[in-house]
Amino acid sequence: MSALHTKTLTEVSALLKDRDITAVQAVDACLERIEATEPSVRALITVMADEARGAAEALDARGPDPAKPLWGVPVVLKDLLTTRGTRTTCGSKILDNFTPFYDATAVTRLREAGAVLIGKANMDEFAMGSSTENSAYFRTANPWDADRVPGGSSGGSGASVAAGQCFAALGTDTGGSIRLPASFCGIVGVKPTYGRVSRYGLIAYGSSLDQIGPMTRSVEDAARVLQAIAGHDPRDSTSVNAPVPDYLAGLGRESLDGVTIGLPREYWGEGIDPEVATACRAAVARAEALGAKTVPLSLSLTDYAIATYYIIAMAEASSNLSRFDGVRFGHRSQGAEELIDMYTASRTEGFGDEVQRRIIMGTYVLSSGYYDAYYNKAAKVRRLLRQDFDAALAQCDLIAGPVCPTTAFRIGAKADPIQMYLMDIFTISLNLAGLPGMSLPVGLGADSGMPVGLQLMGRPFEEAAMLSVADCLERNLDSMPMAAL
Repeated sequence: MSALHTKTLTEVSALLKDRDITAVQAVDACLERIEATEPSVRALITVMADEARGAAEALDARGPDPAKPLWGVPVVLKDLLTTRGTRTTCGSKILDNFTPFYDATAVTRLREAGAVLIGKANMDEFAMGSSTENSAYFRTANPWDADRVPGGSSGGSGASVAAGQCFAALGTDTGGSIRLPASFCGIVGVKPTYGRVSRYGLIAYGSSLDQIGPMTRSVEDAARVLQAIAGHDPRDSTSVNAPVPDYLAGLGRESLDGVTIGLPREYWGEGIDPEVATACRAAVARAEALGAKTVPLSLSLTDYAIATYYIIAMAEASSNLSRFDGVRFGHRSQGAEELIDMYTASRTEGFGDEVQRRIIMGTYVLSSGYYDAYYNKAAKVRRLLRQDFDAALAQCDLIAGPVCPTTAFRIGAKADPIQMYLMDIFTISLNLAGLPGMSLPVGLGADSGMPVGLQLMGRPFEEAAMLSVADCLERNLDSMPMAAL
C-alpha cells in the first residue's frame, strides 16, 4: 500500500476493478500521501477527507461497476470548478467563503464515472499567472525542487499529481495554464479543443479562451479522464455538439509511420535554454526513428500572440470579474458609508495586485475611444493567428515545439509582470486559435535536473490523433521518474 502513490491511474483502476484494493484504501493512501507531502508542496487549498471517505465507502458497498470507468479513483480539482457543498475560492480572498450549490459539468461527469473527489488545488488568483505565486493563500512549490515554481495557473493541480497525492487532476488552460505546469512538474497535461469540454461551472477568467483538461502521469491516463469529461452540454452555449471519439482506441500503436510533424521555426529559434532545446530535439529525433516525417514550417504571427492575448484576456477578465462586487458575490468590506465606497473597498480588499492590474488594463482597452484601437484590432489579429495555424496544419498532422523556453524557474525570479507574461509565449497562440494541445514530459534538463515538456498541437477536435502519437512516443522514451519527496 505504501507504494500505491507511484502507480498510474490506469494501474490503480485495474487494482480497484479486480478488488485487489478497495476504494477506501485508495483514498486513504492518497490522504496519507497528502499529509506527508503538503508541508513542503502546499498544493491543496481544501482537502475533502470526510467527503472522499464517504464516497469511497458508498462505492465499496455497491462494488465495482463496469459502466464507471474511473470507479474509486481519487481525483483533485482546480479550485475554480464549482463543487456542490464544498468551498470554491478561485485562489482569491474575495471568494473565501463561497460555497456553491451545484457542480460544474466536468465535476458531475467525474462523479458519474465513479471518481472520488479528494481535494481542491491551489492556483493563481482567478487563473491569472504562470507560477502559482499569485494565490491569495500561499505559494505552491514544485515537487522536484521546493525552491522552484510548479508553473501556473494550475500549479496546485500539477504539483498534486507529481507528488503522488492523487491519480489525476483537472486544470484549466486560458493561455497555457495546463501545459506549463505539466511541463514544469514532469507530467502529462492536455488542453482540449475549445468547446470539447463544457465550461458550465467554471468560474470564468477569459470566456473565449478558458478550457478544462486533464493532468495525469501518463498519456493513457489523460485519455481516460478526457473520455469521461468530454461531450456536449446544453447548459454551455459554447459547448460543441459533436461526437466524442474513443480516445483509448488509438493508443498502443507500434510506430509513427505516416505521421507528419511540423516544426515551426519560431518555436525552435533563439531564446530557448539549451537544455530545453536538447531534450525536445531528442524527442523529435525519437519520433523520426519511429517513422514520423518532420517538415519545417512557419507560424509567422507568433510575435503578435502575446499582445493580442493580453488585450483579449484582460478585456474579458474585466467584464467577468465585475460580478464580484460585495453585493451579488464575494467579500463585502465593513464600515463603508456610501454604496460606491463599499464597491471600491470590497474589490480593493478582495482582489490581489495581479487581478487588479488586469481589470484596470481590460477596462482601459474596452473604454470608449480605445475599443477600436486595441480590442477590435486584437480580435482581427486573432482571426489571422487561426488562419496561420490552419495553413500550417494543412502541411502536417501535428505541430511540435517546446512548451516553455525554460524549465521551472526559482520562486520570486520573475518579479517583472512582463517577464512573467513571456513564459506563455509558446502556449498562448493555441488558446487564441481554439486548438488542442498537450505537454508530454520528455526528460530532465541536463543543467537544472528539472522536467522538460514537449508541446504537441493538433487540428480542431482531433485530440485522438494527438494522444495516439504522444502515447507511442511516451512508450519509446526513457520512463519519467517521480519527484523524490
